[in-house]
Amino acid sequence: MGREIIWRLSSFGSFNLLVVLMTVVVMRSTAVDGYYGYNTYNAPPGAPIYNPSTAWNFAHATFYGDETVSETMGGACGYGNLYDSGYGISTAALSTVLFNNGEACGACYEIKCVYSKWCYNYAPSIKITATNYCPPNWYQSADAGGWCNPPRAHFDLSKLMFMKIAVWTAGIVPVNYRRVPCVRTGGIRFQFQGNPHWLLVYVMNVGGSGDVVKMWVKGSKSTVWISMSRNWGASFQVFSELGGQALSFKVKNGAGHTLVDYNVAPFYWSAGQTYQGRINFY
Repeated sequence: MGREIIWRLSSFGSFNLLVVLMTVVVMRSTAVDGYYGYNTYNAPPGAPIYNPSTAWNFAHATFYGDETVSETMGGACGYGNLYDSGYGISTAALSTVLFNNGEACGACYEIKCVYSKWCYNYAPSIKITATNYCPPNWYQSADAGGWCNPPRAHFDLSKLMFMKIAVWTAGIVPVNYRRVPCVRTGGIRFQFQGNPHWLLVYVMNVGGSGDVVKMWVKGSKSTVWISMSRNWGASFQVFSELGGQALSFKVKNGAGHTLVDYNVAPFYWSAGQTYQGRINFY
């Protein structure tokens, strides 16, 4: 709507165009932990920054699929086509311990091959996003095929990412890993499913810690923030009459930072559409 107004009024001159642009931005301001700012794609002064521990942890890594990475598309987090979602091939399925019932979806990790002849010499580390779940294989022991069995920390990489750190014929290699900030372009994306009485939202393109632990939604006809429950992976749901209202979202990440984005979706929102917010975590 804002862009439509700007284009329609651009013929009135640059001054009026600037006034309209400033008006639209002010009307649709957002907040990060109470800080209100109008710079939509850069961290505003005072915004909280995710700063994880730099300590390395030990795990193992395998890969699934082939060089086409077609088998890595989709996944338990619900991101669908990973190219469309912005994650591409830099992804991994996490073992039960790391996946944590979907709370790790969207989290970013730095991984490097260690202690193996199969590691490439001087190979740089890789950075991946958690997009899938590697389930346990109870028919095999944890040290002989059941790589994702609890309590193992394990990453099942896309083949192209595995090939960046080790010879792929190795099959499995020891790795060191640690959490790193997720650097995203643009605001958080909210993909809608459901109907006017039940809303299911897939949350994508989350910066900062990358994960989401809690969400709320508010319709434009109310002042009350409604708590949403995790459905599975990176999806949250609410049973409420929200049709015909512009929707705002409040998001809390695993680092404890809270983001508020007003009027993300217009009153004529519909299931099957993706709406992008104006701010993100850092």
